[in-house]
Amino acid sequence: MLRLYLRFYLALLASLTLFGLAAALLWHLAGGPMEQAGITLGSVVQNVLPAASAPPSEQLEALRRLSAGLNSNVTLFAMDGSVISAIGPPLPPPSAARNHTLAFAHWRGGTISGVHLADGRLLVASMPMGGAKPRLFFHILLVVVAAAIGLAAFPIVRQLSRRLERLQHGVESLGAGDLAARVAVEGRDEVAHLAESFNRAAAQIEQLVRAHQTLLANASHELRTPLARIRLALEMLKGSADPKIKAGLERDIAELDSLVEEILLASRLNAVERAAVREDVDLLALAAEECSRYDDVHLEGEPTKIRGDARLLRRLLRNLLENAKRHGAPPTQVRLHQEEDTAVIRVWDGGPGPSAAEFEHLFTPFYRQRHGSNSTGNGLGLSLVRQIARGHGGDAQCVAMQDGRTCFLVSLTR
Repeated sequence: MLRLYLRFYLALLASLTLFGLAAALLWHLAGGPMEQAGITLGSVVQNVLPAASAPPSEQLEALRRLSAGLNSNVTLFAMDGSVISAIGPPLPPPSAARNHTLAFAHWRGGTISGVHLADGRLLVASMPMGGAKPRLFFHILLVVVAAAIGLAAFPIVRQLSRRLERLQHGVESLGAGDLAARVAVEGRDEVAHLAESFNRAAAQIEQLVRAHQTLLANASHELRTPLARIRLALEMLKGSADPKIKAGLERDIAELDSLVEEILLASRLNAVERAAVREDVDLLALAAEECSRYDDVHLEGEPTKIRGDARLLRRLLRNLLENAKRHGAPPTQVRLHQEEDTAVIRVWDGGPGPSAAEFEHLFTPFYRQRHGSNSTGNGLGLSLVRQIARGHGGDAQCVAMQDGRTCFLVSLTR
């Protein structure tokens, strides 16, 4: 197995080695014969031409001999830039002629080249002379080679980083509650081993959570049997028991039965991301049915249909109304309206409501509001409200109203 850091290190060394070899080769080509070509051409031209102090007619004759058989205009410049003699129309000197032995420029749609002589004169012709500008050519090729190496290295680095991104996505999915999240194992380096470790850990977490849910569901189911026996024994007592004791036992049994039912429902909701049953539900009609079960409940809104589980939505509304009955003060207000693709349910009552510090805690399982001596309920009602809302693509929260009271706000995707 090749360690990941060695792969990065070897890739870097290979890139540097390739770059160094390419630079040495290009320098040999550009700095050897090509560099010497301009100097040689300048020496040959100066040997053919007369001295700089020769009369212009003599230099003109030398230019004619030099350009014989060439279909080209030729101009000879003095050191100060003045024209000494010219064959054809005088040409402009290339701007780079003072910095390079060979220089090139564009003139009237063509290319002119210049040779800088050792005595300071400049010979310019309307045709190429010698090779290209060697140093500029070398620099351009060096940049091209560097860009090519950079482009060639990108797929290698991207392949490594893409696997890390997939691993990150898997971790985020697991953290978001997707217990089935896994990542593909590719290669035989540290990233592959990390992916295998993540998959093993995710499988163990999923197994533990599933086992916990199964245990919870089985325990809740088994509690139903002794509850049934207690209820049967209580019925058999009939009039022989104290009515107060019997009433208290009946309340305890009802509360315990409700707790078992909500634990079972919470266990089922934890096992799925979204509502398993998807059907058209008239939310306003459903709310009207539930509100009719309670006194001092006022419902207003507009007909709204959503895709969801009618049984779970009924439980959501019932838990909100039951919470208002237990911990609030009449009357209870229920308002239903639409916001684009979302159905919004607002429920509030005449009581002061919880403090802002409790808003988020209200949706924690088994958290109980304590207003004076009132601590009834099992603390699962509002937790189920949020679970059901999120199972329908929405959410549930407690918010403050303008008059200082609190309101439960539930959003459901239509």
